[in-house]
Amino acid sequence: MKKILLFFSELNNNDLDWFVQKGKKETIPPDRFLIREGQVSEALYIVVSGSFSVVIESQNKQELAKISVGEIVGEVSFIDTRPPLASVRSLEECVVLSIPRIQLLAKLQQDTNFSSRFYRAICLCLSDRLRGTVSRLGYGYELDELEARLGGFNQTMVSNLELAEAKFNWLLKNMVEARK
Repeated sequence: MKKILLFFSELNNNDLDWFVQKGKKETIPPDRFLIREGQVSEALYIVVSGSFSVVIESQNKQELAKISVGEIVGEVSFIDTRPPLASVRSLEECVVLSIPRIQLLAKLQQDTNFSSRFYRAICLCLSDRLRGTVSRLGYGYELDELEARLGGFNQTMVSNLELAEAKFNWLLKNMVEARK
């Protein structure tokens, strides 16, 4: 759930309202694709419940990662506008908040303040993923050693993450209430 906290730490309450208003709650049955390798996705997704497997179908369905509650899906293809390099398949019944690509692009073009916060939030998520990948591949320091050397998050970042967790919980509550 750390990625969604990084993401929400950059957004304000009006941004969250917009996600609730424009987002669509979708239930994904088990063993279904949310995103297919090579096929353009028409949305950005926030995982609300359940878990997904990220696989490269063209390479013997090699699993790259698992995605669970609070993760963002489809952000790389959203940023670079190229088809995904991997597929995302549900491991169980999942619920996602789907934010339509066209509406998100329009919001980003119309609201430069939102755009700045959104892209910074995406950058934080991608940076965190890259650091994790580099650590898993064995480059540089091991994650525990690196965190010990850097002292982990500073107090400001911890406070921001706590606020972001409250924002995410607010989004979940309002997303459910808005769809009843």
